[in-house]
Amino acid sequence: MSDFELLDPGAPAGGPFTAETGGVDPLLDGLNPAQERAVIARGPALLIVAGAGSGKTRVLTHRIAHLIREKEAWPSQILAITFTNKAAAEMRERIGGLLGDAAEGMWISTFHSACVRILRREAERFGYVSGFTIYDSADSRALLKRIIKELDADSYGFTPANSGSKISRLKNELTDASGYAATMNESDPRDRLFVEIFRMYEQELRRANAFDFDDLIGQTVHLFRAHPDVAAVYQRRFRHILVDEYQDTNHAQYSLIRELTRPIPTEQVDRLVPPVRARELDANGRIPGASLTVVGDSDQSIYAFRGADIRNIVEFERDFAGAEVVKLEQNYRSTQNILSAANAVIGNNFDRQEKNLWTSEGDGAKIVGFTGYSQHDEARFVAEEIEDLHREGFDYNDMAVFYRTNSQTRALEELLIRSAIPYRVLGGTKFYERAEVKDAMAYLTSIANPYDPIAWSRLLGAPKRGIGPMAEAHLANFQEAQGISLHEAMLRVDEVPQIGPKLRGTVRQLAELLTRASRMAVGGGATDVTAAPGEEAEEKQPAPVGDLMKLILDETEMVEKLRARRDPQDDARAENLEELVAVAREFDAKQPGAGLLAFLTEVSLVAAADDLDDTSGTVSLMTMHTAKGLEYRAVFLTGVEEGLIPHQMSVDEVGGVNEERRLMYVGITRARERLYLTLASTRATFGDVSVAMPSRFLQEIPEGLIDWRQSPGEVTSRGGTASRALNAPSRPGASGSRSWSSRNADSSVSFGSGSGSRGGSGAAAVSEPASGNMQSALDQWRERKRAAKAAQAAGGGFPNTIGAGVRDNGDLELATGDRIRHDDYGEGRVTGVTGAGTKRIAHVVFDSVGERKLLVKLAPISKVE
Repeated sequence: MSDFELLDPGAPAGGPFTAETGGVDPLLDGLNPAQERAVIARGPALLIVAGAGSGKTRVLTHRIAHLIREKEAWPSQILAITFTNKAAAEMRERIGGLLGDAAEGMWISTFHSACVRILRREAERFGYVSGFTIYDSADSRALLKRIIKELDADSYGFTPANSGSKISRLKNELTDASGYAATMNESDPRDRLFVEIFRMYEQELRRANAFDFDDLIGQTVHLFRAHPDVAAVYQRRFRHILVDEYQDTNHAQYSLIRELTRPIPTEQVDRLVPPVRARELDANGRIPGASLTVVGDSDQSIYAFRGADIRNIVEFERDFAGAEVVKLEQNYRSTQNILSAANAVIGNNFDRQEKNLWTSEGDGAKIVGFTGYSQHDEARFVAEEIEDLHREGFDYNDMAVFYRTNSQTRALEELLIRSAIPYRVLGGTKFYERAEVKDAMAYLTSIANPYDPIAWSRLLGAPKRGIGPMAEAHLANFQEAQGISLHEAMLRVDEVPQIGPKLRGTVRQLAELLTRASRMAVGGGATDVTAAPGEEAEEKQPAPVGDLMKLILDETEMVEKLRARRDPQDDARAENLEELVAVAREFDAKQPGAGLLAFLTEVSLVAAADDLDDTSGTVSLMTMHTAKGLEYRAVFLTGVEEGLIPHQMSVDEVGGVNEERRLMYVGITRARERLYLTLASTRATFGDVSVAMPSRFLQEIPEGLIDWRQSPGEVTSRGGTASRALNAPSRPGASGSRSWSSRNADSSVSFGSGSGSRGGSGAAAVSEPASGNMQSALDQWRERKRAAKAAQAAGGGFPNTIGAGVRDNGDLELATGDRIRHDDYGEGRVTGVTGAGTKRIAHVVFDSVGERKLLVKLAPISKVE
């Protein structure tokens, strides 16, 4: 069946369920009442508010299967949108398990994949060819770098990063260069220069027959709006549209959904092929808009920095008249203690649909809280707990460590290495972003689109063959003057007098390789590997992508040249190229005959979450944003401090703290059985050590849910705590700890006070009303920050953070060469002292643990006489 074969909706498509088929409907069996309602509900629009771990994928797949089985839609009339290829593959597999071959023909894909399929089919309507290139972020940066250099825009502070970010934001708002120019400040030279950068960027993409990632959705929306006849084809085809993670949609994605769900007016109905049947029309002679189902959770909207608009889900009922709302609140992932903490935190946000997660699986273990003196103490605790959990039977890949910013990983990695714990950092250089892989992929991209200058420029120098920037420029100028492809320009290199005879031979040899490979790609088959230019291909079947990739690597000797360097890193690069061939072979096996264009499309749309491997046997380290959509038996949320979560840059932004609270909620709800919340009382950031304040989000968690191994309110001079006031059990060997105090008269939460063997009483910490006016809470927080800064400037510590009885080393004089004793690290020698006043930092090499930086005022140190 072709993508666009429209079948009779009245034809058999499975058959309704009857009692004779087994007595229990297999598509509804095991669903809770809310899930069942979400599966069987019908109407113009349905919003499924799916809390974390509430079985939304099961609901979506069963809803699709139910539509098909009840003969309400053919598979080809269903469009299901996910945010990652991995989620799409899982959904496709589950539906196949429910329906078997009856599920074939559905579109289950990401927004970008669906739009690529549409654009490749309709590209000629707006001056492109179907073989267009999709630029990744590195390609876009390279193009912007060249434009900025040509315009001398760097002198005005423009960089590829900031220009690309602004262009991306505008494209996601469906604004092009002309649209921005119409609203810009004419008197601002930077605005005028940015418009010129944006214009040139658009022109260069068009000349290269290329789209960047943000174009894929925006261009599809423009296509539908400019060509209503094209829009009508897809509006008629897709009668049921289902969108996962709706809270993460931006304006362009929202607009695409609006276009696809519009009714088809009468004037377009008459032009449709095949002809419209009477049963497809409503009373007004139109084809009604598609039924829309969206699944999402406003509490998990954490991508505003990427353009996600929470209003899309919050205002869904207003946008789509007659919408029904179903809430999934029963959680199948986490224990009740974890869910209660998540509910308590997110309950302080006001921009949300009210819901309360619960589970029937029991309370489970208490959340563990820990405060160390420094991030190294925090990391040491994490490493020790991971080892303990591993001894209990937790696999390493069952555990994950989350943090707000990538800069927090250094201490964690150091302690994990020292403890011989296998780990991986997610979000590093991905496979397709590695230089050698991009070099090889440039050949494939150029074969598919010989007008793409970025890919062509890259392949000229990979491997190095003597074609320098001047020769490249002469060839590019000749190509533009002649109006031919870059490959043709290379074949006609003899007509470029500026290039010498020896180099012409090199260029011609490369051009002939590209020509042979191009013939293989479009139907020359393996016999064309040795065919001379101009010979006819003996076969018409496109060559497998793996064969094409192997031809390129063999002819260019890229792998051999890397291995000849005898450098371990180059060996690893050679292995990456061999892995690329394996990837291509795997693609050929999964999609026989799909061809080069399909392979390039799949590779260009690989998302970060698609690269995650749950079977690696390693502890996963990642940012809280990366953790979205994942789950682990044990989760460590580290750096739960003001300035980190919520991040300092969010505090003064409208809605910024609300999004940070949602991020905290996402982090908490990734845990299935064990959750750890850790923080440090001092933290070194970019070489500056400062006192850290516990996150306001900690105060929003009820005191009975957390077992504090070290209480944030009573950190002593050695990172320990005062004695426990409540009778909660403590693990052997752990420092004493103390839970939170109850709420006081003004409804704020405070850390309890008390005395211990080493510390004095703790005072109230950062507090914020659990509900009510968030703006007043923000004002109170800002006032506390001002008071803290004033106290520090006056020589005191941050109030309400460290117990009053903590040792104060403000008068301790240290000099290079002094021997000191640390309560935890033992003896060491001072190698230097930096900073002044309360910010003096001692650089010390300890006999036991090596070099450390210590905040002199608070560190548990004394001079050794």
